[in-house]
Amino acid sequence: MTDSYSPSVTKTDDEWQAELSPLEFKVLRLAGTEAPFTGQYTDTEDEGVYECRGCGAELFRSTEKFHSHCGWPSFFSPLAEDRVRYIEDRTIPGRPRVEVRCAACDGHLGHVFEGEGYDTPTDLRYCINSVSLRLRHA
Repeated sequence: MTDSYSPSVTKTDDEWQAELSPLEFKVLRLAGTEAPFTGQYTDTEDEGVYECRGCGAELFRSTEKFHSHCGWPSFFSPLAEDRVRYIEDRTIPGRPRVEVRCAACDGHLGHVFEGEGYDTPTDLRYCINSVSLRLRHA
């Protein structure tokens, strides 16, 4: 978990709203969630690198993406640990989670879950909102 933090990409809410769609702003800047099974990348199998839609930082590779059938794109590992940051999320009483944010702009990406039994190398599921990402094809 990260205690003190200062993003390298900083903008005012007005600047973010001018650049992002209303849904992108809701998810990336207000920690919202897109509806399950509606995201552009939920079932995408194209090769490439997934970038933060807010700032363009490279976050995940398609080689770490897997089908979890949870309604959002799932990855078993970020491109590198310094690309994301983790925050304890206790917004749902009795169900603590770990929020995943872009380390560069502090944009909300989704959550990471451990120990769900998926056949992946890390036993982690990064459950990420499609609207937080942009796929740059290989």
